[in-house]
Amino acid sequence: MRRSTKPTRRLLLAALTIAALGGCNEGPRIDARPQTITFAPAPSPSVNQSSATVSATASSGLPVRYSSRTSILCSVDAGSGAVTAAAAGTCTIAAGQSGDSQYAAAQPVTQEVRFTFQGVIDFGPVPSLGVYDQGTVTAVESTGIPVGFGSATPSTCSVEGATGLVLALAVGDCTIVASAGDVQASQTFAVASPSGPVAPGAPSGVTATAGSAPATVTVRIGAVQAGGSPILEYVVSSSPPGVTATSATAPITATCPSSCTGYRFSVAVTNAVGTSPPSGPGNLVTAYHVVATFREPDTQPNDSIFIGTYTFNASTGVVSGLQGRLSESMTGGPIGFPDDTMTWVPLENQLSARPVVLDGAEGWLVTTFQLDRTDTLAMDPKFGGTDGWAPGSGSGLHFGYPGVNPGNAYAMIFVNATDPTATPAQGQIDKMAYADCAPGGMMGATCMTGTTEAGYGTIGTMGGRPVSQVTTRR
Repeated sequence: MRRSTKPTRRLLLAALTIAALGGCNEGPRIDARPQTITFAPAPSPSVNQSSATVSATASSGLPVRYSSRTSILCSVDAGSGAVTAAAAGTCTIAAGQSGDSQYAAAQPVTQEVRFTFQGVIDFGPVPSLGVYDQGTVTAVESTGIPVGFGSATPSTCSVEGATGLVLALAVGDCTIVASAGDVQASQTFAVASPSGPVAPGAPSGVTATAGSAPATVTVRIGAVQAGGSPILEYVVSSSPPGVTATSATAPITATCPSSCTGYRFSVAVTNAVGTSPPSGPGNLVTAYHVVATFREPDTQPNDSIFIGTYTFNASTGVVSGLQGRLSESMTGGPIGFPDDTMTWVPLENQLSARPVVLDGAEGWLVTTFQLDRTDTLAMDPKFGGTDGWAPGSGSGLHFGYPGVNPGNAYAMIFVNATDPTATPAQGQIDKMAYADCAPGGMMGATCMTGTTEAGYGTIGTMGGRPVSQVTTRR
């Protein structure tokens, strides 16, 4: 049953309108005049400057609201236009104006701001390689920009651009160039004469990630001593047994019986002399991006949306690092996501991961919070309170009601153990939830929440309910 301790925003607006008209059926005409938005010249932040301010005006003279269309790169204060960059790149800021009784909503316009960061690249230990050996170079850029690799001596060595895996091709100096944005650095080491030939040693540093197709896995090695002879074949095996694959090149793609969950993967290599022992087993660890949408019938076109990332270790069944941001649908103008001007609350503390079986699929309900504790909803039993955050509990009242509200918020998603990218079934969607007791998600003492009757016996405090979840590989 739908509950609310306060009238909805729509009802409040209707009541105010009736009062203004004195109960009559006639009132002031809404002109709906057109208006346009114009940006001032874009700021040009200096190198390593992480903040700037954009400025736009509406021809109506009404205040402009700002939003970021590249939230992975930057955020912006909706009212002031103060932009903060999280990474180097071109930040796109949208400006909108929702109109009033005289002016129609303006068409949003955008402006680009380029942020450039130059840090220092530090290399890890130098690999020790002979001809035909493989080893990995590592490098970190001090501002956090991802590092890519290239070989400045391609006749001596080659390198995988994303992973830093080096293949030694000939005796001589191997120079690897690391690049991060506009910053470059190099590491040079000697490739020794091959020894042997003998059978290769066991590979090390084996890693695995989910493949591009369902029930597949991509397996990589971090290093191998080739034994003075080229590697001719890579062989993948699994623990427990059941997955095998062979390839003349690495990385290797293997197909699992129905799912790769619960498997660990080893690699053996073969040269002209013989076959190596198998490597130690590597876990299947993959990073994902998720968007969960909660329909809000009373705040359209704005919904409550959670956008986040997490890492899933399918070998051990551990979901870690779920974090992201939650929109507050009672904020913002009449233009919905992704061109919205809603306030977004950061959720960066994964504090719960509960194993479940929903619609016949094993998985986890994983929850991330704004604060580093779970205090969100009322615990008092007379309000239906339980543990301070359980979805559907506490009558939607904030934790500690009628005392001070700690202002916490959370979002709960479903992670499918077999395939996190699979479209969730209805029973899995029904167990998703959110609660927002931060200032922009409050109606007096009542928090904005999103649940279903099927999942928790009640819908959200303003009718909010989960409707979709889309998960993709990062």
